Amino acid sequence: MTSGTMTTAVKRACDACHRRKVKCDGVNPCRNCHTAQLGCTYHAIPQKKGPKGSRAKVQNRMNGVNAPAAAPTLAPTPGLLTGDIVKECIEFFFANMYPNMPVLSRQRLEQQAVYMEQNLDTYCLLAALSAFMMIQPGMSIPGDPYGLDSMPGANIVSSTVLLEEAIRVRKGYDYTENPTLNTLCTSYFLFACFNGLEMHEKAWFHLREASTMIHIIGMNKEEAYIQFDDVESSRRRRLYWLFFVTERAYALHRNRPVTLQACINPPALGDDPTDHMAHQLNSFIHLSNLFRPFDDAFLGMWSKNRSNWPSAYLNNLHKQLAEIIPAFHSYGDSQLHDLRNNQQWLKTMIWQLNSNSGHGEDQMMFQQYSSNMASNLLAGISSMPQQNSESLNVSFLTKLFDVACSLTDVLALHPASRDPFSPGPREQLNPLLNVLTVLRNGDYRFVPLLISKINETLPKLANPMLQNVPENVATKACNIDIFDGFGNAGMAQPPVLMDDFAMGPNQHTLCTVADFQVLQRANSDISTMSSLGLNNGMGAEMDFMR
Repeated sequence: MTSGTMTTAVKRACDACHRRKVKCDGVNPCRNCHTAQLGCTYHAIPQKKGPKGSRAKVQNRMNGVNAPAAAPTLAPTPGLLTGDIVKECIEFFFANMYPNMPVLSRQRLEQQAVYMEQNLDTYCLLAALSAFMMIQPGMSIPGDPYGLDSMPGANIVSSTVLLEEAIRVRKGYDYTENPTLNTLCTSYFLFACFNGLEMHEKAWFHLREASTMIHIIGMNKEEAYIQFDDVESSRRRRLYWLFFVTERAYALHRNRPVTLQACINPPALGDDPTDHMAHQLNSFIHLSNLFRPFDDAFLGMWSKNRSNWPSAYLNNLHKQLAEIIPAFHSYGDSQLHDLRNNQQWLKTMIWQLNSNSGHGEDQMMFQQYSSNMASNLLAGISSMPQQNSESLNVSFLTKLFDVACSLTDVLALHPASRDPFSPGPREQLNPLLNVLTVLRNGDYRFVPLLISKINETLPKLANPMLQNVPENVATKACNIDIFDGFGNAGMAQPPVLMDDFAMGPNQHTLCTVADFQVLQRANSDISTMSSLGLNNGMGAEMDFMR
């Protein structure tokens, strides 16, 4: 190196020199690449010096250096929510769940499902819908050639994965700024999933969140529905009443407050002329009317004080429930089974208030309730088709269990029938116990609870073989004096009851004098034989004659 030349330190080698591990002069093109006629590029990103991989993690941990946490991605997981899963879940929903949840349009939902990867709101709706369908009995895991859905808990695992996917992706955008119909339906399906998985705190969170968004967009006002077409307007109206019913049922069952009121018009069969399944909405309309009598005044008293309720108010409420669903509705309609179950469940709530208020003198509702409730439930379940009985949801069986427990309390308070041929408490409860045993595809969690309830209550009941008091006890036994003349009990002889020897109008000549003399001589002979020990056979014969 001469004193007149300046050399600059090479800070970076080109890609070719770096791969060949030769010294590079750092110009472009460098001398090595120019000599070898190679392309001189500087595209490679320089890596940090020092140990890498697991050695780097160990050294950083020893030196107290934490590795930077990877930022969680909120994008949809590729390949998780496939088209086959979405197709099967949509088909199952409209085939089995739509009459009770008529809040989606199948045509529009299938159109939106094609572009669900580009629309996060639609993606979350389909993920939540699929998660809810996975926990329904009768729903198999789509695209499962190995039959994994037959393994215990496989449907719960599949539902949980899709549920977490919907919640995670939903955090990637602000869905509360302008909630859409899909946003509210997503919240409802999230609530339904957590409720079916017995995670009631999380279920209540999503139900409350949805009711808040309903107030934000003004769905509690009738004028808010004018701006939409028939399809959108009808689905929003049905969704409002679905939340109205769900919120009140949850308030009665879990002592939660309510925020939605019956302040808009109820749904109707003709609100959407393009809905080809509108004829199946009778049960949904009746269900909306079934919960309307339970207003804020009732729910406020229900959560605070369950005693001192006016008997006239409870009887009027019971009458309203009976008139909403007339008795002439046939049980052959499969859509009415859940409706009848809800009706009986609400009657149990009223009966509990009536019994806690101490209206013992009011036996009208009590008698009718105890005699008809079990028979009505069994009549509805027995007429249910096999495919419908296999698809009963958790809510139906939970309410059926509540009704059976209330029936146990009713039978414990109801006096036993004097008719030996009338069914007793065990005869009325045994069919309900059998129903809870065979339904829900072998889910027996309700059976031990009901058996425990029966064992606590019914052993206290007395069921004597002698149903009625004998007439002779009332007329004769009361005339017996158990005290002798000296005040000692148990020594006196019962008085002769002359009623047994009373003579009729034509019995004043019972026997002649000659007959009386013959009987007198016979008694004298018997006394003589008795003193000689010879009266064994004769005494028996005379006893028989007497």
